[in-house]
Amino acid sequence: MEGKKKNLAESGNEINTAELLKRLEHPSGRVDVVLDTDTFNEIDDQFALAYLICSKEKLDLQAVYAAPFSNEKAKDPAEGMEKSYQEILHILTLMERDDLKPAVYRGSTSFLSSETEPVLSEAAKDLAERAMKYTKEKPLYVVSIGAITNIASALLLKPEIRERMVVVWLGGHSLHWPDTREFNMEHDVAAARIIFGCGVALVQLPCAGVVSEFATSGPELEYHLRGKNKLCDYLVDLTKSEAEKYAKGKAWTRIIWDVTAVAWLLDGDFEEDYLVHSPIPGYDNHYVLDPQRHFIRYVYHVKRDSLFTDLFAKLGRS
Repeated sequence: MEGKKKNLAESGNEINTAELLKRLEHPSGRVDVVLDTDTFNEIDDQFALAYLICSKEKLDLQAVYAAPFSNEKAKDPAEGMEKSYQEILHILTLMERDDLKPAVYRGSTSFLSSETEPVLSEAAKDLAERAMKYTKEKPLYVVSIGAITNIASALLLKPEIRERMVVVWLGGHSLHWPDTREFNMEHDVAAARIIFGCGVALVQLPCAGVVSEFATSGPELEYHLRGKNKLCDYLVDLTKSEAEKYAKGKAWTRIIWDVTAVAWLLDGDFEEDYLVHSPIPGYDNHYVLDPQRHFIRYVYHVKRDSLFTDLFAKLGRS
C-alpha cells in the first residue's frame, strides 16, 4: 500500500493461480482484441496493425489506442502519441477501412510519474470500461506494441480488469540479456512494473535475444509485396526509406518486431513459449528474478519463415 492506494505492482500473488494459467493458454476460436500502438515511432507497428486487421478469421478488432513515445521523431510523449494517432488513421485509409476509425482513441500524453497514479486518456478510460464487459472465462485480448502506459493506467483506474483481460506485450529484452534497456520498457518502467507485478495474464515477447530474429530485407519486401496494393507499396517504401537512413548503401535487414505480438494469438505454428515466474523490471535497467512470483507466458523463439509467409500472404490480399 502507498497512502490509501494499492500498489498493483506488488499484488500479483493475490490472484488465483489456476485461473491465471487458464487465461495464459493460447485462445481457441475467434477472440476480441484491442491494439495499443506507437505507430509513428518505427515501421513495424504499421505492419502489425494491418496484419491484425487481415487476420479477421481469428481476431475481431474492437479498438486501437495510440501510445506515447519520444525520440528524434517526436519531441515529447504527447507529440509521439498524436503522430501515432494520425498514422493509425493513415493505415486505415490505405486499407479502405474507414469503418474502424471511430474505434481509434488517443492515448497518454505523458508516461507514468509513479506506480499508483494513472495518466488519464481516452484510451485508458475506454479500456477500463471495455474490459469490464468481459469475464475470467472469456477475456479481452490486449496487444501492446509500445510503452505500456495506456494499459497500466487502465489497470490503475479499474484494478478489477486484471482478471478480465490477457495482455500480449512486446517489451523488454530476453531474460539472459545483460540489461532491460529496450525502447518500450525503458520509456515507462513504472508501467512495466505494474504489468509484470499486478497478476494480469501476461504474454511477453522479449526484443533482443528473441524477436530480434524476425528480420526482412529490401529485396524480400520487393518480391513479396511490391505492386500488390496501396498498403503494400507504402510499407515497402517506408521500410526501405527508414533503413537507408542508417545503412547508407550498405547491406541491411530490418526487424519487423511488432508483428510477433499479433502472431501469438493466431492458430499458425509461428512461435514457441513456456511459463516463467514473472520477472521484476528494475529502475536500474535490470530484471530481478523471484521464484515465488506468479507466472507469465514467455516467448523464446519466433519461427521466422513461417510467420513471414503468413504475413506477406495476408497483406497482399488486403
